Amino acid sequence: LLHKEIKARPEPLLALLEPFRDDLVVGVECMHCWYWISDLCEGHNIRFILGHALYMKAIHGGKTKNDRIDSFKIAMLIKGGNFPLAYVYPSEMRSTRDLLRRRTRIVQHGAMLKAHVVNTTSQYNLPPNKVNLKNVGAREQVRLAFANQDVLQNINFDLAIIECYHRELDKLEDHLERQAKQHDPASLSVLRTIPGVGRILALTILYEIGDIRRFESVQKFASYARLIKCKAESAGKVYGTQGNKIGNAHLKWAFSEAAVLYLRGNDKAQRYLQKLLKRMNKAKALSALAHKLGRAAYFMLKHQRVFDEQRFLKG
Repeated sequence: LLHKEIKARPEPLLALLEPFRDDLVVGVECMHCWYWISDLCEGHNIRFILGHALYMKAIHGGKTKNDRIDSFKIAMLIKGGNFPLAYVYPSEMRSTRDLLRRRTRIVQHGAMLKAHVVNTTSQYNLPPNKVNLKNVGAREQVRLAFANQDVLQNINFDLAIIECYHRELDKLEDHLERQAKQHDPASLSVLRTIPGVGRILALTILYEIGDIRRFESVQKFASYARLIKCKAESAGKVYGTQGNKIGNAHLKWAFSEAAVLYLRGNDKAQRYLQKLLKRMNKAKALSALAHKLGRAAYFMLKHQRVFDEQRFLKG
């Protein structure tokens, strides 16, 4: 009925949609700029659906691609019932989830800076400094090891950013925990009962999942969390894997870390790992343990029950 380009502002969009409000669905491809349209539709009682970007690329890919062609194809997918739905994350928790993801990237950058300090020490064949660079005394100890002023300036640059990150991340983590206790304190407490799952892993699992009820089964949750291996199969033959990027990489990381931390100082868990090692190599055994922890977390959140280690290791 209508196909035209408008300014990316609420007023032109609402004016365009006004004649069609009786029977209307707004579909948007899942890109970084869908937040404001979703919030606008929610505020005006307009049904909003989000399209899975990777699935949409597979469905309507073509030689020629621009906004006009894409918008028409999206409309046709919705009309034909082939629009691949993605989860519209609740607006009240969305900004906290994004803040938590930003924290992860900052921590990764801090780890790169620490690695640079270690590599520079090795580069000049100096004694290794096995110290925690979060501490003031440790940073001063590292500075004393370098006599060359240019090298020292390079190290000071790393240490100054590390110090700033450490100070700001402490405040950020406290803020994130306060937000989680307002959004879903019960689920946060349930996740913390898993041995090895501390504050950050519990927050990551909580905010990356959102509402556990959106997963119809534990198998679909495990697939979303990238805890199962993808398989390409045709006519009974397996041709490797595909679709490895479909799913949530943050949950994959969280449960992989939880598996390693669960084994630390846990004799029962170590014995369970040894049983797995009789059938597979260590990497696959850790992946299997991460998968098992993911399944346990699904049922814990669904039924709001604490972690039962005896049942976990027996099952």
